Amino acid sequence: MRLLFAGTPEAALPSLRTLLDSHHEVVGVLTRADAPSGRGRKLTPSPVTSLAREAGIPVLTPPTLRVAAVQQQIRELAPDAAPVVAYGNLVPQAALDIPAHGWVNLHFSLLPQWRGAAPAQRAVLAGQRETGMSVFRLEKGLDTGDLITTAPTTIGEFETSGELLERMAEDGAAVLLQALDALEAGTATFSPQDDARATHAAKLSTAEARIDWTRPAEEVSAHIRGMSPHPGAWTTLAGSRTKILGVEAAPEHEALAPGTIATTKRQVLVGTGTQAIALSRLAPAGKRPMRAADWARGAALLADAAFARGDQDEDQQQGQQQDGAQA
Repeated sequence: MRLLFAGTPEAALPSLRTLLDSHHEVVGVLTRADAPSGRGRKLTPSPVTSLAREAGIPVLTPPTLRVAAVQQQIRELAPDAAPVVAYGNLVPQAALDIPAHGWVNLHFSLLPQWRGAAPAQRAVLAGQRETGMSVFRLEKGLDTGDLITTAPTTIGEFETSGELLERMAEDGAAVLLQALDALEAGTATFSPQDDARATHAAKLSTAEARIDWTRPAEEVSAHIRGMSPHPGAWTTLAGSRTKILGVEAAPEHEALAPGTIATTKRQVLVGTGTQAIALSRLAPAGKRPMRAADWARGAALLADAAFARGDQDEDQQQGQQQDGAQA
């Protein structure tokens, strides 16, 4: 089939590579426009743009797909289907109707669970031990289209959402190709989602990322892992903000008050509302991520050192609803 691939971040690259290596023909790529990046705020192409240019594939970067001229550009590419992986833009009905087989989206959850912008992160934050990938036909609603296929996967005990998403991006490429092959062969089946079981995966906020050390250990662990690497779970020590980016297996230890820090030769332990957890990686204010044990050796911690408990009320960020299909 002739494919118009729509995607933007690193998570979309494995799928684009797989499709370029398949018997299908990628006739164009739809992605977000170059964006400012780094301290110099230099305009930088998206990861998908860079790969497409290397492969000699035409790249479209319109700010919106609602413009008739943009829709005409898509028609001229004559795609049979439009596979989508984290494109990040709304697809209006007029564009959805162009490919004969529609727009086929790879989503990183077992739909209808975790519809929205941060499905892998929300699964980890919720303390789940299993999630998965879904391929569905894009429609006007937010991740509401009929399912073509799903593939479950486990979430590791200490796996961060970033690690999970990277792994699912690799595994999901084969799942997406399988769905496209079925569409081409006419063997694809479409199963409506059960809206009554739907949950929403809102984008993560920095305010939400603050750690509440008074919560049970398993909830604090899930919070740290779900927020890693972005925006990064954070806490404060003597008024200075520190990002906590990972946890690891903790030895049995005497009870520590919430936020209280205890160090061993190889680990940093922090008290929670139940037992202590062990930190693996963190990033002090203004510094790059490092192993927690290395940080502790150079931090000259006082005997009663403790992170702020973090059990204050936080502002809640409200999601926004928009008309169209978010891809």
